[in-house]
Amino acid sequence: MQFKTSDGLSLHVEDAGSGKVLLCLPGLTRNTRDFDFVAPHLGDYRVIRMDYRGRGQSERDPEFANYNVVREARDVVELLDHLGIGKACVLGTSRGGLVAMALAALFGDRLGGAVLNDVGPVIAPEGIAFIMTYVGKRPPYRTYDEAAAALERIYSRSFTGVSPEVWQRMARVQYDETPDGLDLRYDPKLRDALLAQAEAGPAPDLWPWFEALKGRPVGVIRGANSDLLSPATLAEMQARFPEMIVETVPGRGHVPFLDEPESLRVIRAVMERT
Repeated sequence: MQFKTSDGLSLHVEDAGSGKVLLCLPGLTRNTRDFDFVAPHLGDYRVIRMDYRGRGQSERDPEFANYNVVREARDVVELLDHLGIGKACVLGTSRGGLVAMALAALFGDRLGGAVLNDVGPVIAPEGIAFIMTYVGKRPPYRTYDEAAAALERIYSRSFTGVSPEVWQRMARVQYDETPDGLDLRYDPKLRDALLAQAEAGPAPDLWPWFEALKGRPVGVIRGANSDLLSPATLAEMQARFPEMIVETVPGRGHVPFLDEPESLRVIRAVMERT
C-alpha cells in the first residue's frame, strides 16, 4: 500500500499478519526486502515494513535535505497515525536503529520497544568510510549474476558460510534491473544529503537518544565482524543499559540477515517483553 506524508510524498508500506506490531525499518540505502530473510520467522506478529522516502518503491523527495533521521522518524509517526497504531516495537537495521533511537528521544510515547540490528549511538569511522565508497554511485554490474559474485567477493571476509543463492537474493534486494544494466534502488541524491550533513559540522552526540530507549524492552544484535558497531561501543551501551538483551552473531559483518538463531532470540525476547 501507499500512504501520503504531511509534506505530500507517497511512501510504500507492507502490512501483514496479526498480533503485536513489529515495525521493520531498513538500512540507509535499503528497502522492505531487507526483511525477507526474517519474515518467515515472524508469523506470530503483525509485521509492517516501510520504504523510507527516496528508497525502494517510495517517492523521491525533491529536497534531498529531507533524507535525514529526524524526518524519517516523523514519517514513521505519521504512518502509525495513518494505521491507527498507538505504539509499535521497531526492528531497525542500521539506519533503522538510528530512527528507533530518534523515536525514543522525540516521540517516546509511540515506541514500545526496539531491536537495533548492528548499530549504536557511535558509528565507527571505518564503517562510514566504506559506506561512502558506494552510496549514490550506480553499480558497474550488468546482471544480477555479476552483482552477486561481486557481493560475495567484497564481503567474503566478514560474512562466512553464505551460499551463492543468498548473494543472488541480496543482489536483487539492492539493485533494479534495467536495459542498461543494474541501477540503484534509491535516490542517488542520498549521497548529497550525507555529504551536506558532514560539511555542516561534527556528527551530533547520539548517546542521549540511546539513553531515551530506557524504560522499554531493547535488544541489540551485532555482527561479530561488524565495521560499524564496535565492541567498545557495544560494551558502553551495555554498561549504560544493563538490562538490554544482546547477542553477537558469528560469521556476520554489517549487517546480520536476522534469520540467524542469535538474531531471532533477541527479536523474540524483546517482543515477549513488549
